[in-house]
Amino acid sequence: MTDSAGGPHPDAAGLAGDALLRRVRTGNAFEDTVSRLLQTIRLGVVSPGDALPSERDLALRFGVSRDTVRDAIKALADAGFLVSRRGRYGGTFVSDRVPLVGLSSVLDDTAPQPEQVSQEDLDDVLGLRDILEVGAARAAADRSLTKAQRELLWASMRETAEAEVDDYRRLDSRLHLAIGELVGVPSLMALLADNRMRVNEFLDHIPLLERNIAHSNEQHEQIVLAILTGDSEKAAVAMREHLEGSEALLRGFLA
Repeated sequence: MTDSAGGPHPDAAGLAGDALLRRVRTGNAFEDTVSRLLQTIRLGVVSPGDALPSERDLALRFGVSRDTVRDAIKALADAGFLVSRRGRYGGTFVSDRVPLVGLSSVLDDTAPQPEQVSQEDLDDVLGLRDILEVGAARAAADRSLTKAQRELLWASMRETAEAEVDDYRRLDSRLHLAIGELVGVPSLMALLADNRMRVNEFLDHIPLLERNIAHSNEQHEQIVLAILTGDSEKAAVAMREHLEGSEALLRGFLA
């Protein structure tokens, strides 16, 4: 499915797009709209160079006014995440190079950054990540996958393995969401996306190490192969080992 600008709608991302482009809390409409759009970009649901849905469509999805959507888009454009183009094929597009800053940097330059996170913060975010992602890998391996699902999962893994360093975390996020999407539980995607954004807020403040990237790619392949062969226990073990590697780096740099 495409929009009038010729770029793919987030609808094409299935449950991931539906989970992110959902109604926001009315009490914090602007902030929540910015957050949802940022998640859509940072988690790879809409890729660099692709178009967002129209302001009207976003307003309907989020349950907010078009003015709120317009203000949110402006904030993200000012931060370098979005660009607007006029004309017949105009619209709002994700920047070709997505900045490595989080929500607090978009909304408030004076907001505290997560370099000095507490042990409790890490325990909460990483503990929930373990529950969600290990469970998702196990459940995905138990599913009878279609040919299209299998091909998409493998392609996402290969794309992550071939990613440039400055685009690695976006594609890594998309791969993890793709695993969750195989489970077929819409409410799971919202939880996974919210948790992954919190994880990425921490990851953005530690260096990307080449050896760790290589190791992560090896682990991704183990996870994906276990899912594709229907080995739920192996998929869960491989995912837990993968998450433990990220946890060790985060605690080493931030705790």
